[in-house]
Amino acid sequence: MKTLQGFEAAARLLSFRQAATELNLSHQAISNQVLMLENSLGQRLFLREGRQVQLTTFGRRLYPVVREALDNLVHCCEQIRNEGHEQPLRIHTYLTLSLRWLSSRLPHFRQRYPGIDVQLFSTIHEFGLDEGNADLGLLLRPDFIPTHLSWTPLSRFNLYPVCHPDLIDGAVRLPDPLALLEYPLIRISSEQWQWQDWFSALGYKNVHIPQPLTVNSTAVALEMALNGEGITLTYDPVVDKELTERRLIRPVADCVDSIGHWGFIYRRDREQDRQIRSFITWLQADMAWQSSNPAVAGAENFSAAAGSDSFSL
Repeated sequence: MKTLQGFEAAARLLSFRQAATELNLSHQAISNQVLMLENSLGQRLFLREGRQVQLTTFGRRLYPVVREALDNLVHCCEQIRNEGHEQPLRIHTYLTLSLRWLSSRLPHFRQRYPGIDVQLFSTIHEFGLDEGNADLGLLLRPDFIPTHLSWTPLSRFNLYPVCHPDLIDGAVRLPDPLALLEYPLIRISSEQWQWQDWFSALGYKNVHIPQPLTVNSTAVALEMALNGEGITLTYDPVVDKELTERRLIRPVADCVDSIGHWGFIYRRDREQDRQIRSFITWLQADMAWQSSNPAVAGAENFSAAAGSDSFSL
């Protein structure tokens, strides 16, 4: 069983290292599992070239069969385990989104659906759905979605810089995005988007970015910004409260769509699951309500059009 799990993860990800991370095993353990399976079959399943691996013809034949068998086994076990009672809905999302946005909305979901017990599982890094610990992921769309998973888009959030008012003259905006380069910039190494991407999306190509302060978490970057240590990029939902209370400000009006699309990922055989459908429908409706009621939802309200040099106080 373990050898098949190791093979399936390595074949799906085409990486022994990523498979080891997903299964909470060492790289050597995955290599040993694959080797045991190859020895038992008498055929090579992977072509190894340094850290790069590719499936052989035999590996490509075996993968869909193993994938389906494991899916059927998991599904059958879930049915047996859930017989007679409903299990908690386990939701996987990023730590910052969980802390600063989703967790504050869960009481509303529980009020609307008192019979659904929600468990929130958070992570820093941008991995795909952790199927062993979660039923539903609220994540950025991965580059590759396995055929046994389904994707439902939610939204693209605006991406913009924020900082403490004391870092600049909090009564006015900076004249243009290039003026940001005169202040300390905070870089988040774990995010897909970087400062260079943001400037490029605004039409500023080949901008020289001064050596930024680098952290590996949006949560840490926002704490540094709140302490007046620099300017960081962030997206709509996670700073609504701080912007409303003016503990953070947007030093320039410019914003771009966040790189990638936010949405839900879950097993295809659970597309009609009552708990999953209820949560997706509820959050989609909540997002739509916030968009039509920005002042009530706590979004920052500027009376001037984009490009204005002053805040509406």
